[in-house]
Amino acid sequence: MSIRSLPISLLSLPQLQAAFLAIQPRIVRHAEVIFRGQRCQARKDDLIAETVALAWAWFRRLAERGKDARQFPSVLAGYAARAVKSGRRLTGQLKAKDACSERAQILHGFKVERLPTTTRHSFREMYGTDGQQVLDVFEERLHHNLQTPVDEQVAFRCDLPAWMSTRNRRDRRLIRDMAANERTLPLARKYGISPARVSQLRREFHDDWKRFTAGQAEVTTPRPMSA
Repeated sequence: MSIRSLPISLLSLPQLQAAFLAIQPRIVRHAEVIFRGQRCQARKDDLIAETVALAWAWFRRLAERGKDARQFPSVLAGYAARAVKSGRRLTGQLKAKDACSERAQILHGFKVERLPTTTRHSFREMYGTDGQQVLDVFEERLHHNLQTPVDEQVAFRCDLPAWMSTRNRRDRRLIRDMAANERTLPLARKYGISPARVSQLRREFHDDWKRFTAGQAEVTTPRPMSA
């Protein structure tokens, strides 16, 4: 008696595998149609493999309930492919709050791309006055701090540009390099000053920032009402 003629519930695991392999080409073709817009071939292969794996898991589950999925392979393939496209995987569901998750990108309508590299832009465009400001703003948006209180973050983002505007152009460049954890000797060579002067300026900038923010706090702190 052939496998096709036997009730699905009577098939052993090797026989179930053979029965699934008979409909697997139709599942693969269906997945290729669903994911035809995927440009990355490796990514497309992964999605097709997930579709086949999910279809096999459902095939076994249906067989345990006495339902023969060999009678509707296209329906099985369609459900499996759409589930994978929505973020379902054999090992579970993709996270909806992870920026790198395809499910999150589909739900919230965004995509993750590579950052622009300096090799695509001229030195003047990247490090000129306007270009550097644009780059700084772009990089600032990528910073995500879950430790600093929100009110302190807002105050810092308001105070820092105001304080930087009180310094000359060279000081602003030097402050950015210091904030990027540049060491004293490389800074001394870059700006043509002694290492001792770099350390001195570091302290001066620190003290000036403290005075500036203290003054801002005095201005913004409301006076207590008299009785």
